[in-house]
Order: sequence, then structure tokens, then C-alpha cells
Amino acid sequence: MADEQKTKLRLAIAHVLFIDIVGYSKLSTDEQSETLHELNAIVRETETAQVAQAAGELVFLPTGDGMALVFTGSEEEPVECALEIAQALRAKPSLAVRMGIHSGPVHHVADVNQRQNIAGAGINIAQRIMDCGDAGHILVSKRVADDLAQSRRWQPFLHDLGDVEVKHGQVVSVVNFYAGVVGNPTPPRKVQANKKEIRSVPNRGKRSLVAVLVIAFLLFAVVIVALIFAPAILRQARPHYADAGSSTVAEENRGLTTAESVPEKTIAVLPFENLSDSKENAFFADGVQDEILTALAKVADLKVISRTSVMQYRDKAARNLREIAQQLGVAHVLEGTVQRVADKVRVNTQLINARTDAHEWAENYDRPINDVFAIQSEIAKAIAEQLQARLSANEKAAIAKPATTDPVAYDLYLRARQLDDLSNDPDAKVSLLQGISLLEEAVRRDPKFLRAYCLMSETHLDLYWGGSDHTDQRRELARIALQKAEEIQSDAGEVHWQKGNYAYHGFRDYDQALKEFEIARRLLPNEARVYVNIGAVDRRTARWDEAKKNFKRAVELDPRNFVVLMEAGSVFSAMRQFPEGRRLHEQCLTILPNDPFVHTLIGFSYFAESGDTAAWRKQLEPVAEQGPEAARGIAFPLLLCSWAERNRDAAEKAVALIPPEGIANSYDEALVPREYCVGRTAWLFGDKQLTQTALNSARGIFERTTREQPDYPQAWAYLGLIDAMLGRCSEAIQEGKRACEILPITKDSWIGPTLANYLAMIYASCGDKDAAFKQLEISVKNPVGITYGALKKSPEWDSLRGDPRFEKLVASLAPKNATETSP
Repeated sequence: MADEQKTKLRLAIAHVLFIDIVGYSKLSTDEQSETLHELNAIVRETETAQVAQAAGELVFLPTGDGMALVFTGSEEEPVECALEIAQALRAKPSLAVRMGIHSGPVHHVADVNQRQNIAGAGINIAQRIMDCGDAGHILVSKRVADDLAQSRRWQPFLHDLGDVEVKHGQVVSVVNFYAGVVGNPTPPRKVQANKKEIRSVPNRGKRSLVAVLVIAFLLFAVVIVALIFAPAILRQARPHYADAGSSTVAEENRGLTTAESVPEKTIAVLPFENLSDSKENAFFADGVQDEILTALAKVADLKVISRTSVMQYRDKAARNLREIAQQLGVAHVLEGTVQRVADKVRVNTQLINARTDAHEWAENYDRPINDVFAIQSEIAKAIAEQLQARLSANEKAAIAKPATTDPVAYDLYLRARQLDDLSNDPDAKVSLLQGISLLEEAVRRDPKFLRAYCLMSETHLDLYWGGSDHTDQRRELARIALQKAEEIQSDAGEVHWQKGNYAYHGFRDYDQALKEFEIARRLLPNEARVYVNIGAVDRRTARWDEAKKNFKRAVELDPRNFVVLMEAGSVFSAMRQFPEGRRLHEQCLTILPNDPFVHTLIGFSYFAESGDTAAWRKQLEPVAEQGPEAARGIAFPLLLCSWAERNRDAAEKAVALIPPEGIANSYDEALVPREYCVGRTAWLFGDKQLTQTALNSARGIFERTTREQPDYPQAWAYLGLIDAMLGRCSEAIQEGKRACEILPITKDSWIGPTLANYLAMIYASCGDKDAAFKQLEISVKNPVGITYGALKKSPEWDSLRGDPRFEKLVASLAPKNATETSP
């Protein structure tokens, strides 16, 4: 029974009402206590809360300045409760609150006292929806609003606000809930400031992004030695992207193909419209579209645009098919609708020649729900034939074979993949673990569900490679899931893909990874993420031309994928091909205009190429001006820029933004302690007392890390840098050497140069100029070594300035025409 209950809780979809008190932090301690008590009384006296609690379908979660109400019954319950609260608050004008509502997955966890608690994406997103509002606002997510709109009762309350970029770069679609005296009809200040011209939809996090978005961009190891251009996402991140359905991105993206030059056998399978009454069927509609896309993508004679790019065109009313086709580089688009009623399903599809708007093929399917997988195969086969694609026997078999025949198992798989989209979210570990739980249930229902086992292996490796659970046990769980997939079909492209992923992310076995990825590429010719994986291995093995080629192909197959564009741009920039790198990064901004990471990359690109700190800061300042949260997000790049400028005041302001727990370095999965940032700043500006205090604290952190993880090169490198600043030069040099021995350039040509540059810094700080120059000469000759800007302006090299050898190295990297490099 306990196990059954545990499974049930893992799969819970909750309806969350998040509430907080506006201006709470400005109240005195007594006032805070009184106000919280008053709000608690109002909430608990609502009829909706009392009925749900009596039925065991409500959990109250205190949040310090408010609360979250997690309903597990009807999706209307949080809305009903919000109405009752708003009515009660009319009699208490001094009690200002804001509310946010979202429905999504939650996960039962044990808190620090081993008591049961609830966490998960459903709660996180409800809070972020609420955070968009001001006093009196009741805001709901677009997903909830779409379901409420099916009822005449709720339609007058719903007022679309569009898309808002919230914490960690995530984009949410927000709807204002008000009518009469209920709610606040004034658009929230954050919405007005952050209003986007285009709508957003979630991708995958791998990364979010995807995004995710969101991707950590505080890359100390990279920036300080001019290798910031290499974020650590070596699989497709899935952040939350902007809907480009009505934008004019084509005019902004150089290199887009013209209608006349697009090959005939090219297609984008756009998101299918969900015509069902229930929001739960949105997953189902996405699944129908995705299966058709997946089947067509296995046909080598076709070019099929990847899921991430097409999902940005979910809003059918805003679609301009010619423009979409130009943006994606295709001649054809497939549209469709899905309606699920009880045990029946209706699917309508049409193939459109985007160049002429001609409808070249259309079909309607009315079948029992269990036949949906056959429908998907029939559509894929019909489209391939309509485009006159040559199909091999294996490709025909792959199209005909469904991923599963269990609709519930497939729904669980889709939900797990959506959670995997949050792998770059700060709460990624919880989301990924919940995704694994969903996949475990999916394969329990269908033990032959190969794709579910592959995603399970991939998710375990996300936890391992990303540092959330870098243990042998987690890696072994990935192996077990992969073995199950192999037992089902050892020659499947997805299996070879994940075998490559296991070799790469599990063991850094680049040769074996490339071998498996190449097989996967042949079997999955339109899978952009495979090309990203191959390109990532290429750049770690000094196969630079191959890396550029593979990332370019990934961009062709997924041209509106934020992370693919960013990774491709990073390869060019790291190889000192700055204009091309910036062009690709600027394309990222057509998807997420306010993304701080990309602004950092573009700004640093100018600095690396020309030593122009003003151009670097020019990209950072507008992000910082968006508010305290945005400023904290770019605290580390601001600090690095301030160091290069020798601007003590700016550096200390940047340090003040860094959280006590330090900064995540996604490039090498390290955590840079705040003490290190404080100590290095003090060292640069001559505060000896603070240098000793802060750096000794940081030293203790890294020394403990090297004891616990003796083969972790970044910890040795940071320890060496600290000891060099503290004057412990003998130890510093040995520690720097140890880092390079663990991960030399010959073993990793992407991170290895960074560690070699650290060793050069240590030598320079310790006065061993000959050794420092020896390391720098290697770095200058390396395709992804140190940059002109870093040598020209970074204070780490001040002790070498004036030496003819140093000036010669700087001159060798100088831009041919520096006046043309800055914006």
C-alpha cells in the first residue's frame, strides 16, 4: 500500500494558488506576525478551502510572506478560493496581497525534519506567475486560462497580458483575472516593462532550456582566460522561447534561404491545435504532432525541422506560413487539429506548400483512441509519399512502428519530457527526479517502451553530468535504463544516441561516444541534438573544423533553437572567429531578447577581440537596469568587467550582488564561493587584510573539495590561484600542475586550455616569468586559447607587461583592424 501511495503522489497534478503580502518586508516584526495571522484566517475561512481540506484535497504551504494552497481536486478550486479571498479583502484595504494560479506537476518530498512536504514545477511556476503582479492582482497562467475559457462563467474574467520574462530567464504567458470589483484591471508594472512582441512556449531544457532557459552564465573559468564563449551545455538545453509566429525575424537573420532556393523535400510539422475541452489533452495533441515529426525525421531523404524550433509557432492565429517557412528554411508545413472525446479521437491534417499557399494534401481521421498510433504512422507515411521521399526498408519499418500502444504510458512520457525541459532551472533536480518517476510508471505500463527507457537514461545522466548527483550510483542507474532499451531494440537510433551520451557524459570516453553518435546520426538524420553532441565531442578533441560543420548542421535543422544557436556561436567565438560568433548570438536575441547570458557573450566577444571594456559593459548595463534580480543574474560578468577596467567601486558593487552561497559555474560544474570573489577583488585593489580573511575562507572550501574529490581538476586550479594570491607559491604551482595533469589539453581541448591558462596565472603571480611565458605561448597557438583582450587588459598579466616577450604575444593576437571590431 505504501508503494502504491508513493507512486500516486509522484504522478500528482496539482492546482496551485500562490499568495503573498505586498510590502511585507517593510513591516515591523510585530506587524508581519499580525498581518500573516489575519491573512491565514481569511484563507482558512473560505468555503473552497474548508471543503477541499475536509476531503483531503488541500495542502497549505507557508512561504514566509504568504502561502501556497495546493489543491488536488478540481482546477477551478484555486480560482474559486481566490475569488472568496478577494471579496473578503475588500473589507481590509490595508491588507494588500497578490495571487498567482497555475496547474502543473508536484512532487512529495521529505523536508529537513523528515516531514512530508510538496515541491515541483507546478508550485514554482505559480509563484513566478504571482511575482508578475502588483497589489490586488490575481494572475493565472495561460494554461489555466485556456481551460477556464471553456466555461462561459469565467470568460469575462480573463484578460490576456502576453508573455513576461521572469526569474532565471524563463518566459511565462500570463492572463489577468478580474471583473467588477474582483482583481486589479491595471496591467502589472512588470508586464508593462517586460512586454514582448511575440509569445513564448516551453522547449526542453536541455536548458531550458532550453532555456530554461535557463542557462547559468557565470563562467569564471572561461571569461577570465578568454574562454567564456563555451557554456557547459553539451546536450540540447531547453529554455522557454518566444513565439515567433508573427515576428519578422527573417529580416534579422543573415543567411536565411530564399523561397526559390529551398529544396522541395523539406518540411516543418507545426504544433497541432487542441480542440478538446480538457487541458490534459494538450499533451495528447502535442504527442500526435511530435510522433509524426519523429517518424518523418528518420527519413534521410527529407529535411525535417526539429521540435524545439517548430514549437515556437503554437499560436495558430498568429501564423504567417510563408514567413515561418523562410525562417525555418522549408518548402512545406504540416498543420493539424486534434480532438479527443471519451474513447474517440479526431485528427485533421493538411500539408501546405508555403511558397504558394497551396493545400497539397489533407485528410481527416475518426478512430478509437487506441488507434491514434496507427493514425500517426499513416500520416507520416502519406506525407513522405506526397513529398516523393525515397524510403528504405528500415525507414518504412520505423514509420510503421509506434513508440508505444499505451496512450497513458505515452502521456507519462510526454510529461516526463516536459519536466526534463526544466533541467537548467534552479529546481532542476526535483523536476528531473519527478520525470524519472513518471518514466518508471510509463515502462511499468509498457515494458517495451524503448523511447521511455532512453529518456530515463538521459535524465539520469543529466543529474550526473550536471552535478546534481555526480555519483557512481546515478551513473549506474543510467546504464541500467540503457541496457533495458538495448534489450528491446539494440539497433535503434535512439539507443545508439544514448550509448554515445553514456560514454561521453558518463566517462568522457570521446572515441566510443563518437562511434555511437555517428551511428545515431545515420539512423536519425534530422535529429539536431545528435549533431550538437558530435560537435561537442569534436571541440573537446581539437577537431575544430568538424565542430563548426556539425554545429552549422544543427542550426540548419533547428534554426530557432536558442541553445543550438548559442552553442554554435560559442564555437566560432572561442576559435577567435568573433564576427560569426556574434552573428549567431545575435540570432539568439531574436528568440529571447533580454537573455543576460547572450548579452554577456556578445559583450565579452568585443572585449576579447579588441580589449574594449566599454563595449562589454554596454551589453551588461541594460540587463542590470531591469531590476535587482536581473542585476544579480549578471553579477559575475559585471565583476569580471570591473576587474578589467580596474574599477574598484564597480567591482565592489558587483561583489555585493553575489549570493552568500556563491556562483554556479556551469562550464566546469564548479561552485565559485563568494569568499573567492571578495578575496580576489581585495587582492587586486590592495586590501591586504580582507584578502587574507576572504581567501583563507575560500581556500578551506576548495581544500576540502580536493580531499573529497581528488580527481576534480577545477578545485585544484582554484586552490592554486588562491595560494598564489596568498603567497604560498610552492603549493600553488603544484596545485596548478595537478589540475593540468588531471585534465590536460590532449584529453580535453575545450576545458584543458582554461586550466593551462590558470597555471600561467599562477606562475605570473609567483614571479616565474619564464614558466608563465611557456604556458602562454602554448595558449596563444591554441585555436581556443587566450584572447587579445584578456592579455591586453586583464590584471592577471600586469607583472609581465613591459617584457618584450609579452608584447610580442599581445601583438600576435591583435585584430587586423581594431577600429572595426567595436559596436
